[in-house]
Amino acid sequence: MTVGVEPRALGLRAGNDWQVSTGTVDMTRPARPVRALSLEALPQRVVIDAAKTALIVVDMQNDFCSPDGWLAHIGVDVTPARCPIGPLARLLPVLRAHRIPVIWVNWGNRPDRANLSPALLHVYNPDGRSVGLGDVLPARGDGARVLELDSASAAIVDGLEAAPEDFHVAKYRMSGFWDTPLDSILRNLGITTPLFAGVNADQCVLATLMDANFLGYDTLMLEDCCATTSPGYCWQATLYNVRQCFGFTLNSAPLIEALSA
Repeated sequence: MTVGVEPRALGLRAGNDWQVSTGTVDMTRPARPVRALSLEALPQRVVIDAAKTALIVVDMQNDFCSPDGWLAHIGVDVTPARCPIGPLARLLPVLRAHRIPVIWVNWGNRPDRANLSPALLHVYNPDGRSVGLGDVLPARGDGARVLELDSASAAIVDGLEAAPEDFHVAKYRMSGFWDTPLDSILRNLGITTPLFAGVNADQCVLATLMDANFLGYDTLMLEDCCATTSPGYCWQATLYNVRQCFGFTLNSAPLIEALSA
């Protein structure tokens, strides 16, 4: 570095930044100290580095989880989708206290629906006359459109709150990686091991976890922080596939205990 000139950090997070001054750019990126956590998981115990871990929370939103949301309006029992609220409310403060990033990956359509293909629209509006993505939900009475970005419909469900330091990614596919900045955010944070939570476990959570696996991330699903409104066999198949093909499953309690220790 130039003598007498204090270098400045350039980057999102220490450990993946440059140190720069007027005459020199230091790209060496000194590694953050390893914070090893040994956790009971399936199909094997895992040891992860908390310094390279983040939590990805998928679709914990009003339209998926609230009794007056979209899924409830079309006849889905959203009781299961509310089960992760309690475990997540206990876990999030612990993660933040230990500087583990929290990333909310929520469905958020453009107001003009230009990002939605006919194939996506057809899933919940097969006859063209039902209430589907981007349509006004009459039961709400506030004119909010289904899962529209920045609307009450797409807001994080009551019982969970984002902190100022959390990250937010708007998606409009099952996978949170498709056509979003999620991969860039994880890499700029120096994350190798994303934890997964949210709904529906067999759909958007699994699709996002699978893409993370395909991109080379270490993937762990937090069972008690995930749920689905699909039939029980879908949940069992999801756990089987994650453990067999894509990563590991565990509960949040061992994670909280390891961090607290």
